[in-house]
Amino acid sequence: MRRQTRKASHSSRHNVLHARVWSPRLFCFGFLKFLLRLTLVASVVALIGGIGWGIHLGIQRAFYDNADFTLQEVDLNPNQAIDEMDLVKITGLNLRVNLFRIDLKAITRSLASVPQIADVRVERRLPGTLVVRVTARTPRAWIACPSADLPAERKVGAMLVDSHDTAYPCSERQFEGAAKLPIVVLPARSNEPITCGGKIRQPELQRCLRLLTTTSEVDPESLCWIDTLKQSNAWSLDLTTRTGTVATFGLRDHARQVSNLRAALNHAASKGYSIATINLIPKENVPVTVSGGDAPPKAIPVAEPADARPSRRSRDLKPVPNRD
Repeated sequence: MRRQTRKASHSSRHNVLHARVWSPRLFCFGFLKFLLRLTLVASVVALIGGIGWGIHLGIQRAFYDNADFTLQEVDLNPNQAIDEMDLVKITGLNLRVNLFRIDLKAITRSLASVPQIADVRVERRLPGTLVVRVTARTPRAWIACPSADLPAERKVGAMLVDSHDTAYPCSERQFEGAAKLPIVVLPARSNEPITCGGKIRQPELQRCLRLLTTTSEVDPESLCWIDTLKQSNAWSLDLTTRTGTVATFGLRDHARQVSNLRAALNHAASKGYSIATINLIPKENVPVTVSGGDAPPKAIPVAEPADARPSRRSRDLKPVPNRD
């Protein structure tokens, strides 16, 4: 009796009839229900879109089309790179535009592309002021490379280099302040070209600028008497004064050499003669050639320091009497 009951119960659980009833009336009810839901969703979307469009029109009317926010002033800080007219010309700024319609990023990009500008910041100041803050590059020296069509001259359009080793052309606004700067003469290299707005990566520039920095520290008036600097060979730099004296420096120990140069120039001026060449690398028996006035005996400059050529004898560092 138990077995039969279990079989009957087991078979009744599996013999279930699944049926779906379809009729036109049920289909219509389902379709109407779907349309109702779709209409509800569309209404919500339309409501949100209408609210967004209303907000957009409100913003347009309150800000972009409001005459109170018309550009009234361009606040440009004093600088040596550009003025207000240059700003309008470079950026194409419409002076009658609404302040909120000005593309600040586009103006920033346009000004940042100017080689004389190191940094720029543009912002709005309500109700009608465009604030532009420009940082002009500070020149350290003129750059010359005669073999690359960069002559050694000081004029508007000639190449300057700033404290970040960036080369850029001198503008009219910077010429007066840069006219006294020395000229750094560099060699031409195809793999390290000197380009407008690009960094100069030649090590010769760094060595000359280090000498220039030390010279300025020892003698703050050095910019008034230094004409050119260049690296003449692998172990020395040549500094030419505005009176024509060619001074040979090593690649280090510049403070001592600058002090010796100033002492020699002052002594020569007091005695009424001029120094043609002086080699400041040796610490003693400094080779000097002179010209003009009641000149002392001439000497032959040493071509290379003793530590660069160990075989050179100390007698080569001593002045050779003039036999003229």
